[in-house]
Amino acid sequence: MSSILTKPSSVTTLQPDGLWFGKDLSTPEPISEEAIERAVDLMRSGRLHRYGEQGVGYPEPSMLEQEYAAYVGSQYCVAVSSCGAAMFIALKALGVKAGDKVLTSTFTLSPVPGAIAHAGADPILVEASADYMTDLADLERKAATSGAKVFLLSHMRGHIADLQAVKTICDRHGVAIVEDCAHTMGAKWDGRPTGTWGKVGCYSTQTYKHINSGEGGLLVTDDDDVAAQAILMSGCYMMYDQHLLKPSAEVFERWKYLTPNFSMRMSNLAAALLRPQIGQLAARGRRWNHIYATLARELTKTNLVSVPARDAKEEFIASSFQFSLNLKPRQMEQFLKECSLRGLYIKWFGTPAPVAFTSNYEHWHYLSSKPDIPHSKAVLDQLLDLRTPLSLTDEDCVLIGKIVATASQLALPVT
Repeated sequence: MSSILTKPSSVTTLQPDGLWFGKDLSTPEPISEEAIERAVDLMRSGRLHRYGEQGVGYPEPSMLEQEYAAYVGSQYCVAVSSCGAAMFIALKALGVKAGDKVLTSTFTLSPVPGAIAHAGADPILVEASADYMTDLADLERKAATSGAKVFLLSHMRGHIADLQAVKTICDRHGVAIVEDCAHTMGAKWDGRPTGTWGKVGCYSTQTYKHINSGEGGLLVTDDDDVAAQAILMSGCYMMYDQHLLKPSAEVFERWKYLTPNFSMRMSNLAAALLRPQIGQLAARGRRWNHIYATLARELTKTNLVSVPARDAKEEFIASSFQFSLNLKPRQMEQFLKECSLRGLYIKWFGTPAPVAFTSNYEHWHYLSSKPDIPHSKAVLDQLLDLRTPLSLTDEDCVLIGKIVATASQLALPVT
């Protein structure tokens, strides 16, 4: 199994059909010269820590927070070390305690249930629909019966559920929404940015996401008490005055003696790299969506492939591509092997064992109870995933389509 799902060798062994891809789909775009110069200037100053006891001006994370909050239209933003850290802080700021139940998405990556476990709570998985999003009927049922007061909603791989419907269900049952927007920075539902529909939004600045600082996270909220706790938890010590966006002193008085410091604040250097990239999001989004549309056209030429229709209200930014392939698990293993032999690395969410970044709920043995999600396995067993670096050309997309068509036909005889 591991040989099927690992990255193809750099040694080319051309197959009889002559198809070979060989491009590294994990290669990001270079950091802009403006961001590099800002980071170099900061390194020359030696002021890499997120706060300064003396000196003029504001730290880079504070200025990034102001700029990103303006970008999404939120009152507050807190820059932290990762999206996982942002989700953990959000849960704690909303009062999640050890032993609590937290609703979350089945189709997601391990940092999402990991953030819930970090908070000492138990994840309650909500079914994934055939279009890779939250099953609203199952959300309604579990919001009404689980006792959970928070839904950590993952817009996994950029697929955005009907957020008005999600909000209506959660409001009806007194459930606060925390949005995991690791894959939807710059995206919107019905004209409103993801991350602003619930109580808290959490974003990623990991290399493979929409802006790149290697690792990092952003938390947005309009709630004074959540913002104050997030600033304190992230590691401000008592230097919260160095935040441009902060609640009043009275709010900090409520929390500063009660809130732990978890040392999760974003560094000056990471923030310096990110600030120039916010203005590049719109142009990057258009390029990614062109790649997505081209891949959708080419892959659906194969009758075994299906790609979910996207709602007109879903203003997505597709930094990756997902599709379903109508094959059985053994056939899927052969399909992945055939793709690998042609220099194309595709990930499979139905993999029996976790591989690299990819895992599913069956691999999370720390869950306190067996998930009640009878339909999700069928979705994940046929769900495949491609990174889409901005370097992909139309010709690359055509070639990927040909490899997927060839590999799927070669996998069909396997039983």
